[in-house]
Amino acid sequence: MLLTLVIFYLLATIAIGLWAAKRVKTTADFAIAGRHLPLVMIITTTFATWFGSETVLGIPAKFVQGGLGSVVEDPFGAGTCLILVGLFFAAKLYKMTLLTISDYYRERYGRGVEVACSLIIILSYLGWVSAQVTALGLVFNLLSAGAISIPLGMILGTASILAYTLFGGMWSVAVTDFIQMIILVVGLAIIAVFASGQAGGADKVIDLALSKDLFRFWPEPTMAQIVTFIAAAITMMFGSIPQQDVFQRVMSAKDLKAATRGPVIGGVCYILFAAVPMFLVTSALIIMPEQAATLIKEDPQKVLPTLVLEHMPFVMQVIFFGALLSALKSTASATLLAPSVTFVENIWRQFFPRQSDRQELWTMRVAVLVFSVCVCTYAILLQGTPIYEMVSGAYQVTLVGAFVPLAAGLYWKRATTQGAVFSIVLGLLSWGMFLATGASETLPAQLAGFIMAVVGMLIGSLGPQVVIKNRHGSHHSLVGS
Repeated sequence: MLLTLVIFYLLATIAIGLWAAKRVKTTADFAIAGRHLPLVMIITTTFATWFGSETVLGIPAKFVQGGLGSVVEDPFGAGTCLILVGLFFAAKLYKMTLLTISDYYRERYGRGVEVACSLIIILSYLGWVSAQVTALGLVFNLLSAGAISIPLGMILGTASILAYTLFGGMWSVAVTDFIQMIILVVGLAIIAVFASGQAGGADKVIDLALSKDLFRFWPEPTMAQIVTFIAAAITMMFGSIPQQDVFQRVMSAKDLKAATRGPVIGGVCYILFAAVPMFLVTSALIIMPEQAATLIKEDPQKVLPTLVLEHMPFVMQVIFFGALLSALKSTASATLLAPSVTFVENIWRQFFPRQSDRQELWTMRVAVLVFSVCVCTYAILLQGTPIYEMVSGAYQVTLVGAFVPLAAGLYWKRATTQGAVFSIVLGLLSWGMFLATGASETLPAQLAGFIMAVVGMLIGSLGPQVVIKNRHGSHHSLVGS
């Protein structure tokens, strides 16, 4: 019965998404909803995109094992990212009327940097979308009592998201996000109140968290602990900023006010509401102590679903899985769309520059389909990897390869194309070397990569600029516009 209701819910969201798809006539409609979204929809689609599998399943699993300090990366770093976007990046980018974030790299640094950063951004989405697909597979597996395998569940989940994202693009994503966020917030709030009653009151849950030192946020005052803490904090705080899904929400706004305020409000709401799944998993330690202890050792991501399935009435199960699916689908649809649009606009165009708008719209839809297949395959191959780690790893590559050129280009007039190239190369090389050699045990690889990206930007921009002679005999300096 529960699985039947879940399937009905999936079909309902597909129908809503296809209805919204009727508004898509151009690539701008598909990629950024024609820049028509009001403030309330920018808030909801930003919040809903961030509130995914890692928030409902990954964050509580990490929290119950290591406390607030172990989730500094997400939700604290991730939510702060949205606030920073609204305060320091949205206004500057919105005024440029670009289709993708990679268009900025082309305008500021040229084609080479555009392609390099586009590839980095596209690559980063594999981990994030795979985390949502993995969680969808887990949901189908749990609801069918194992009759649907996790890989088959991943395929079904991907197909349900693809059904409307393929046709409606950003319009379908924004409309379904709006509805799914309401279901998500109301659903998890009801579950939290019910779980609180089962645990003997919210004060009992908070007292347990205090007794287990789960509210400890700041690291121990040792160099190793502080460095690890900083590395974790900046991974999503900075690494999420040069992302197409964030940029799409900014550029989809109908005016500058919505573009700047939407991410800030969405980020604050995300940090605050991410506390609900952490509260729920702590209450599970009281409601089912032995079972929770076993699951924390085996697979802590199953604590919440098990609590709901085995210790709550049917109506609460419907509410929880409706909220969970809302979180997964809203994030997955957005993160399927973003890399596909980036690929067509910033890489495909290098080879096929003379396309009509209708042809480009068709190409974007094909790209969404192909990327969906790639992500689903990748998720199946990575089965068993913790969701939180999949999301965390996704943002390291954009942190070391794309963030510094974006920030420097917007706020430092002396940033040059040569500086951007040095930043990308040094950032990626040092990050890769630290991961490959095991040096990341001493200094986290993403922090080493970030530091070297900054060094590369400074050396490349302030040092002598290389002048390249092209085949026509004219000279081109590696200096940004």
